[in-house]
Amino acid sequence: MADIAQECLRRALTAPVYELARRTPLEAAPKLSARLGHQLWLKREDLQPTYSFKLRGAYNCIRQLDSATRKLGVVAASAGNHAQGVALSARELGIKATIFMPCTTPEIKVRAVEDLGAKIQLAGDDYDAACELATEFSRETGAFFVHPFNNMEVIAGQGTLGIEITQQLAARPGIVFLPVGGGGLAAGVAATIKAVYPEVRIVGVEPEDAASMKAALAAGQPVDIGATGMFADGVAVRKVGDTTFAMCRELVDEVITVGVDQVCAAVKTIFEELRAVAEPAGALAVAGAIQYAARHATSADSSALPAGDWVSVISGANVNFDRLGHVVERCALGEGNEALLAVTIPETPGSFLEFCRSLGESSVTEFNYRFAGNGAAHVFVGVRLQETSRHLQDRLTKSGYTVTDLSSNEVAKLHLRHLVGGRLPSSESERLYRFEFPERPGALLEFLTVLAGRWSISLFHYRNHAAANARILAGFLVPPEDDRAFHQFLEETGYPFTDETHNVACRDFLSAPKAILEPLKSVL
Repeated sequence: MADIAQECLRRALTAPVYELARRTPLEAAPKLSARLGHQLWLKREDLQPTYSFKLRGAYNCIRQLDSATRKLGVVAASAGNHAQGVALSARELGIKATIFMPCTTPEIKVRAVEDLGAKIQLAGDDYDAACELATEFSRETGAFFVHPFNNMEVIAGQGTLGIEITQQLAARPGIVFLPVGGGGLAAGVAATIKAVYPEVRIVGVEPEDAASMKAALAAGQPVDIGATGMFADGVAVRKVGDTTFAMCRELVDEVITVGVDQVCAAVKTIFEELRAVAEPAGALAVAGAIQYAARHATSADSSALPAGDWVSVISGANVNFDRLGHVVERCALGEGNEALLAVTIPETPGSFLEFCRSLGESSVTEFNYRFAGNGAAHVFVGVRLQETSRHLQDRLTKSGYTVTDLSSNEVAKLHLRHLVGGRLPSSESERLYRFEFPERPGALLEFLTVLAGRWSISLFHYRNHAAANARILAGFLVPPEDDRAFHQFLEETGYPFTDETHNVACRDFLSAPKAILEPLKSVL
């Protein structure tokens, strides 16, 4: 592995990326540094011409092609950042470029690639489908396939970023946090930094719902993790590359994961620090640094952290404007400044006022309630915290309220806080399921057509966050004797689904009154 790392360094040192890419600044983050207790620097790859580090690897790879290969053109598969890097590089070098993009790609990204002169082929519902068609196109036409991460010239191009970090810091860094998708950035930067400072700790950061490198390291080889979450779509990779895996296994010291709420909080933190808007994948490394500092602040091994400043790479800023609403919605939860609670209060006049008084200095951010007529009311309440969530819950419990924390409940966060309340007369035969399907024209109609059958739909809530996947919460009236047939029907639809029938949030706010009386008998 030392040989491949040295080869990566050699290629990075001679990479002609600065014919097109920029040496991006390494900026101090004083507010965040004070919060973390460590000096943190932010590497501004969002300031590249295509607003992402991907330009480095794409240009370095295409620039190395011989004249015969260039005449046949290049092809790539991407939903955004790599596509723009390839398109701009090909335009500047006078090479024809064809980009296969999933049908779920937001129009703003499609237009951005078209404006750079590439020919667009919309194909498939995800990267893997587009990639399969792109490789087939490459075989048929001879166009060179520019892999987004599993190519040594691409990896070396990304490695130039690591060289810049070592040149821009006055001293050896202690920890460098890097976002991980397919592993090209992590492999390249780890190779070039550790060639100079082998004792630097390299920490890869992945989304919890797209942790393909963490899964590969656990398995000892790249593995297909199946469907991934698409919030941080820039790193939503089902399977890392063979080359990137081999390099990361030897050069990356650890890989950690962060949740959607933590990423949203990091987007806000970056904006407050720099007045810059990072895409979710671009904020991963900052989210990782925040989590890492919090974890080690209370652990016995905090003194074992390597000396030196910390660095987080802001890897991109290609965010669809419509998605910012979802980021704003979730960032308070990620910061720990808001809690979502299900609280049982008496179904009597004045009970809401009394409940608000019990909150003390914590203020209500939202309050959702639907009359159920059973003597006790379940309320869905958002609270802006002036104390820890645990302290608030303990205080409310001592005041006689039954409290359930829904702050980590995805159904509550994605659907219930936006869903108009209502209950069936009886829910004995109702089944609740959460679905995801690719967000493209006609997808909702297609989804409903597939679901149309002999079971009645009792509830339907659809949310589109301007992302690649739409999210659905649906209820079905299914007699017990049909359970097996219904489950088989769901499997045959081909859509990913999660049974939420017994989710505590659904029980409290969507079940029929008599279905929720039993849990309440002890408190009524």
